[in-house]
Amino acid sequence: MATITENKGQTARQSSKPRKKASSGSSSREVPEALIYEMDNGVPIYYRGYKEVLAGTKQPEEIMGSGIIQSRVITLLLKFLFRHLPDEQYEVLSNELGLLFKKNSWWACDIAIFEQEKLKEVQFSNEYAKVPPRIVIEIDAKADMENFESVEQYYHRKTDQLLQFGVERVIWIFTAEPRKIMVAAPNADWRITDWTSEIELLPGVSFRLSDLVKK
Repeated sequence: MATITENKGQTARQSSKPRKKASSGSSSREVPEALIYEMDNGVPIYYRGYKEVLAGTKQPEEIMGSGIIQSRVITLLLKFLFRHLPDEQYEVLSNELGLLFKKNSWWACDIAIFEQEKLKEVQFSNEYAKVPPRIVIEIDAKADMENFESVEQYYHRKTDQLLQFGVERVIWIFTAEPRKIMVAAPNADWRITDWTSEIELLPGVSFRLSDLVKK
């Protein structure tokens, strides 16, 4: 993974928008909505591998699913959160929860930690969440990067928008070697560290991913 350098939560490309998607080879077929992973100001961000689905060499399920390591990390983190966060105060949601910032602009989250009060009126709604969670945890990304100038721009843009939406902390876990964690908060330096580092989620609640994986 390339190094991501940040300063006070601002990025060099913060104001840039993703480019229009490139055509998939010589085909001009419309891409099905089911292959849209996220949406940024009306510009669709597709699942990585969507071109293979259009070409008929892969099934949609092959590009939408998580690998074993991503699934294990999510499961271990969920177990940790369920043990350490009081049910009466926090709600932990997963399964690529959609966060809707405005019309035609939404991002998916692997794990989102909400204060219970914010979800009282929409507990069993089928809509995307329109209120910010306190914490978002992301494990890698399933996005196709063709709309972005670099992989880093995707991570920067998504993180910036989550923070601007009101998320207090965004934690990216990267499973490819060298395995790293990026922690971003508003008006603070973004930090990149190793899986062996202690990561604070909330006051009094921290985890060390290397220890969770060993258990």
